[in-house]
Amino acid sequence: MKQFLLLLHEDIQQMSGLSPKEMQEIANAHMAWANKLAEAGHLISGDGLKPKGVLITGKECVVKDGPYLESKEIIGGYYLLQADDLQTIVELSKECPTHLWGGTTEIRPIMDMEDYG
Repeated sequence: MKQFLLLLHEDIQQMSGLSPKEMQEIANAHMAWANKLAEAGHLISGDGLKPKGVLITGKECVVKDGPYLESKEIIGGYYLLQADDLQTIVELSKECPTHLWGGTTEIRPIMDMEDYG
């Protein structure tokens, strides 16, 4: 099976305006979707990400706090999935709860040794 990274892009303004109850609904929806993926054999791993991190840029490896306030969106989490092909992951990803709150999913195929040859 091939592996795919599903990145969850979330709108910072929209997410910061949610109530604790709405945040719990999001968490519950993600848990239910992750369980569904696991039962079907597609879930390898996944998790939410804290909003702040560190950026290291350039040849000199300059370390900066990030993301910056001017950013409209953050990567709020990820899923590492597996399937026989990209189209299967596309169809599965259409059900991702991130879309219910205005978010976007980005699918990135994981390179394997065949990609280097």
